Amino acid sequence: MAQAQGASGRKPGVTTASSDSQTRGAEDTGIRVRRAFERVFRTGEVVFDEGDPGAVLYVIQAGEIELTRRGASGPRLVGRLGPGEFFGEMSVVLGGPRTVRATAACEARLLELDASVLQEMCLERPEIAIRMIRRLAARVIELEGRLSALGIDDLLRPVVRVLVRRAEESPEGVRIPTTLRNLASDAGLSLLETHRALQQLLERKLVRFSDDVLVSPDLDALSACLDGAD
Repeated sequence: MAQAQGASGRKPGVTTASSDSQTRGAEDTGIRVRRAFERVFRTGEVVFDEGDPGAVLYVIQAGEIELTRRGASGPRLVGRLGPGEFFGEMSVVLGGPRTVRATAACEARLLELDASVLQEMCLERPEIAIRMIRRLAARVIELEGRLSALGIDDLLRPVVRVLVRRAEESPEGVRIPTTLRNLASDAGLSLLETHRALQQLLERKLVRFSDDVLVSPDLDALSACLDGAD
């Protein structure tokens, strides 16, 4: 699979246009962009990978993009987006690394926007900000629907496996040095799914926080929880 460079240093796709007034393809999605690069990605080409730093977001002009996340049994499809939709915005807004891999499912034409351009667009065209908020809200509703369809055991399995693997003995118990984002990435879950599973473990007193570090008072009990989930 050919991989394209993105914000992490890989050169993403082929630059076909740039402008200080309006980009040529912006009318396709109803978004006028004063400064943007249009990129073309071939089928199977990677736009960005999970864990990459993220400084830009993308608006799909044509084609489809698949979003996948690493899981215990291999890549897991978390979304498939088409023309008019955007992706990569969370890393731009929150400043964290990419939480998914984005791959062109077929030849795709994308607009690449950095944070300053996005901010300028939202200030000058409030309807763009409203459109983004509506789409983000729709994604949250979709994710909540998936969560309600999943049993808690489906979320506990991958999370507990990661916690047990990362456990380190210490005088105060078993310390588990990780962050919610890293835990989600290692477990192959979303941040919301991981938070829900972690909350269950906290309520069952199988883990607790000590100086912002997860501690398990009884690793055997935590492992038994995993056995019960299976």
